[in-house]
Amino acid sequence: MEFRFNAEEEAFRTEVREFLKAELTPGWQDQFDNDTEFLAAQQSQFARQFNKKLAQRRWLTLPWPEEYGGLKASIMQQMVYNEEMAYQGAPTGLNMGVAWVGPSLMIYGSEEQKKRFLPAIANHDEIWCTLYSEPEAGSDLASLQTRAVKDGDEWVINGQKIWTSGAHRSDWGWLAARTDPEAPKHKGISMFILPMDTPGISVRPLINMAGMHGFNEVFFEDVRIPANYIVGQENNGWYQLAVALDFERSSVAGVARARRWWEDLVSFSKEHRSFVGARPEVRHRLAEIGVELEAGQNLCYRVASLQQAGKIPNYEASIAKLYSSELGLRLAGSGMEMLGLYGQLHPRSKYAHLKGRIERYYQLSVAETIGGGTSEIMRNIIAMRGLGLPKG
Repeated sequence: MEFRFNAEEEAFRTEVREFLKAELTPGWQDQFDNDTEFLAAQQSQFARQFNKKLAQRRWLTLPWPEEYGGLKASIMQQMVYNEEMAYQGAPTGLNMGVAWVGPSLMIYGSEEQKKRFLPAIANHDEIWCTLYSEPEAGSDLASLQTRAVKDGDEWVINGQKIWTSGAHRSDWGWLAARTDPEAPKHKGISMFILPMDTPGISVRPLINMAGMHGFNEVFFEDVRIPANYIVGQENNGWYQLAVALDFERSSVAGVARARRWWEDLVSFSKEHRSFVGARPEVRHRLAEIGVELEAGQNLCYRVASLQQAGKIPNYEASIAKLYSSELGLRLAGSGMEMLGLYGQLHPRSKYAHLKGRIERYYQLSVAETIGGGTSEIMRNIIAMRGLGLPKG
């Protein structure tokens, strides 16, 4: 199958590329290579300014309706945008407000909540985190135990969240909490808007194996928020949490990032033939990955084309996500094998090849097979919904 983009989509791709060429000058990432804090480039002042420029173009909330600050972009336009941003490594960050909060507020939020929060998200004025997972509620999120109890005109929250991306940098949290402990686990959850500077909230860093800080534990001890910070109907939060607007979710960003890494490795092997380029196993492996990239791109394009046609790519999206994340893992491993001991050098080392980014990519690529649904969960979805196999 061969996918082709129409004239409008190709024109938009050209516009995005020209914007990125103007804003991301050669070597722009070098200023962050010696910074070990996770997402330093993503969360820097440079990144905030970059995202403000995206917001001014309404690209930050590209698929949102125009009345909420978006452009009501098509699925294919969204995919083109995500692909180009990921390929260039643009510092768009993990914008939970755009991905989760805004879409839910459009459907379930009160008019007051929409007016207060949607413009701030669209303008990149406020940063959000999603407070979902708990130590005993990860893949089985409906088992969450963080409690929210009504007390007059307030809700009192107690409990713990874990693996919360960017909680240490967020202004607001999107909280899933249990409001009816006697109800079946899917029917006793509500969603809340939570100011992250509220007394009783403690944020503790979780340092990953690369020595970087992106995730956090968040603890709630008698945290009080106004009663009107609940979103939608009480005890209907599970359905709000699971809602997905008609946004592009093809996983094309993972494939685009991998393609850029692959191209860098190909260029490196050509420039250093005596070191790696002359080894036949290196050439063969790079060729294999090139084929894998083409397959991964087609899987992603298929998901977007199904969405564009008004269909729900249930297991197809899981296939694309699984393939994309594990492709990144295989590519990182191949890069490490190519560079040998040099590949293990930290970006601060003057002897590191490719500025030490393979060492970073090798460690961080593991997380891609976990975040957004583990590979095991994706395989279960594919088996049950795609192949019709029974549970268990």
